[in-house]
Amino acid sequence: MNMLCLGLAGVIWAQLPLAEFTLAWDHSVEKIRWEEDYQISPAGLLLREARIRGNGAGMEIPDGAVLRDGSWHYHPKLPPLQPLRLGRSDAAAAGDYHLCSATGCQPMADWLGPPAPQDPVVELWSCPAPVG
Repeated sequence: MNMLCLGLAGVIWAQLPLAEFTLAWDHSVEKIRWEEDYQISPAGLLLREARIRGNGAGMEIPDGAVLRDGSWHYHPKLPPLQPLRLGRSDAAAAGDYHLCSATGCQPMADWLGPPAPQDPVVELWSCPAPVG
């Protein structure tokens, strides 16, 4: 079984025993919620569906998106991401990324601490579960 690893350059800062998760954040300028659903596979993170609650500067609704329950739903066609690289900043007024699973949503800071200038990037990737 694979897990979700968080870290940078192959150095693991945290491991989460998930088979799937949602990455969520608020756009730093428009304050509009984005959500992406991922499945963890041996090949990497598979982006299954994405949602956006509106549009604005640099946030066009993708072609083929369907409005459902107040969000535009669409299915990006991407190869497995290994790793998924995210910029984190303590200056972003919208706050940190959230990782959501069946047990709820938690800010990424719960596992990594708050965004800091010395660590402006985090990578997420599929990694093997520890043996034993």
